[in-house]
Amino acid sequence: MAKIRLTKNELKKQKDSLKMYKRYLPTLMLKKQQLQGEIRLTEIRLKEIQAAKENLDESFKTWIGVFGETGFFTKKILKITSLRTGHGNIAGVSIPIFEGADFEIAPYDLLLTPVWLDKAIEAMKKVLLLDLEAKVVEEQKKRLDKELRTTTQRVNLFEKVKIPETNGNIKRIQVYLGDQQTSAVVRGKIAKSGLERAAK
Repeated sequence: MAKIRLTKNELKKQKDSLKMYKRYLPTLMLKKQQLQGEIRLTEIRLKEIQAAKENLDESFKTWIGVFGETGFFTKKILKITSLRTGHGNIAGVSIPIFEGADFEIAPYDLLLTPVWLDKAIEAMKKVLLLDLEAKVVEEQKKRLDKELRTTTQRVNLFEKVKIPETNGNIKRIQVYLGDQQTSAVVRGKIAKSGLERAAK
C-alpha cells in the first residue's frame, strides 16, 4: 500500500479517485456480462455446427461406398479459393464474421463420370463451409475469452483492491484531520484560559 499524505488536498484526491472507480465499475461489469453472453452464443453456434456436421455424416453413410469407385472423387476436384470474412465489434473487441467461401471445381467430363459426383461435390462443399465457419467462430470465442479475462481482472481490481483501499485512505485522512482539528481547539481553549488567568 502506497504511503499517503494526511492533508486536505490528499483527501480531495482520494475522494475524486473513489468517484472515478465507482463511475467506471458498472461499465466494466456491464462489459463483462455482455462478453459472457457473447461467449455463450459462440459456444451454442459451435454446437449447432457440430450437429449439422454429424447430420451430414449420417447422410453420407448411405452412399459413401461409391467414393471408392475408380478415383473419381479426389482432393483435386474441389478446392477452396477464398474464405470470406467480415469484421464485427462486440464490447470493443474486433472479431471476424464468417461470410462464406469460394470454391473451384476442377473440370470433369459429364459423360465419363458417375451421376453421384455432383451430389458428392455439393455435400463436400457443405462440410467444408461448416469447418471454415467453425474456425472463424472459434477465433471469435478466443478473442472474446481474452477480453473477458482482462475485463474480469479490472473488475476485481476495482472491487477488491482500489475501492476498499481508497475508502480506507479517506477514513485515515478524515480521522487524522479530525484529530488535528480537535487538538487545535483544545490548544486554543488552553491558550485562552491561560491568557484569562494572566489577565487577572
